[in-house]
Amino acid sequence: MNFKIKVNHYRRKIMRGLTGGIGKGTLEKINKNEPLMIERVLINRPNQRLGNTLLITPLIQDIIEYNPNVKIDLFVKGKVAPIVFENYPQIDQIIELPKKPFKELIKYLNVWVKIKNKKYDLVINVDKGSSSGRLSTSFARSKYKLFGDEFILDTTKEVQLHQAQYPVYQFRKFLELFGKNNLLNTIPSLNIQLNDKEIAQGKITLNELNKNSTKKTIAFFTFATGSKCYSDNWWTEFYNDFYPKYNNDYNLIEILPVENISMLGHKLPEFYSKDVREIAAVMYNCEIVIAADSGMMHLSVAAPTKTLGLFKDENFMKRYKPYGEGNSVVLVTEDSQDGIISEMVKLLD
Repeated sequence: MNFKIKVNHYRRKIMRGLTGGIGKGTLEKINKNEPLMIERVLINRPNQRLGNTLLITPLIQDIIEYNPNVKIDLFVKGKVAPIVFENYPQIDQIIELPKKPFKELIKYLNVWVKIKNKKYDLVINVDKGSSSGRLSTSFARSKYKLFGDEFILDTTKEVQLHQAQYPVYQFRKFLELFGKNNLLNTIPSLNIQLNDKEIAQGKITLNELNKNSTKKTIAFFTFATGSKCYSDNWWTEFYNDFYPKYNNDYNLIEILPVENISMLGHKLPEFYSKDVREIAAVMYNCEIVIAADSGMMHLSVAAPTKTLGLFKDENFMKRYKPYGEGNSVVLVTEDSQDGIISEMVKLLD
């Protein structure tokens, strides 16, 4: 572990210790007999990663289902949220926390002013372990506040809950306090809300890439960050397995990351774009996307298209696997590709 990683590790540990008690007992003070009005909501997820941003789309859809006229503000980090929620008319304001607060101090302070200036009916902190999320939830002016740990699940159920489900569960348990029970409803899937024009353009782009537009397409996203990434040799062995089985019946393509890296050694036709919605539109027109654990894996789910996720860590797999029906996941090591082809067969069938 290098010095910078160590510093960040201990900084997060200290901040969690300082902020862990914020919000305790908040719901004990509410009057459960008064009418529940949820017209203005602030959702706090100060994280810049594409996957984590996509994982809050089920919560937003659930809030919209409860009140289609709701106005939702998002407290986030980075520039991806406006792109993800471009076709969500209920998203009113996106408040962006700068990536380097101490280098952009004025912008950082303005963020907190924006949060304080509005009055909300409900504030939801998506990640109970986020120090910034807990602080912003505490700082905001709101009648009701959910810090993410009000409704404790038993250990078995909490392990089983996907990261996309957890904040929805908290929101629904909150509604239940007021006699509004929708816990039996299916939790929405990830959705980037592509429109018809985007989908049609995605099909055109895919047809231009493929020589045979009459065949369905299997897409591979091979890159991932850090230890989640499989090696070039691993992907080469997998290529030697899947290519002869599927090359004749399907178009096979690789979707490249923003880093423009191919773990397949450029063996397949490649699609490259920095436009998240354009990538999602191409994914939508594919029959299936096989992806290493990454934001692009969640983007495929949100397109939506059938997605097969590849994970090395079982605990991460339970919490971050491709969420929703029609998707699947395989726990595979760096030394093996066992199980991937059989899951591909199931999804393609």
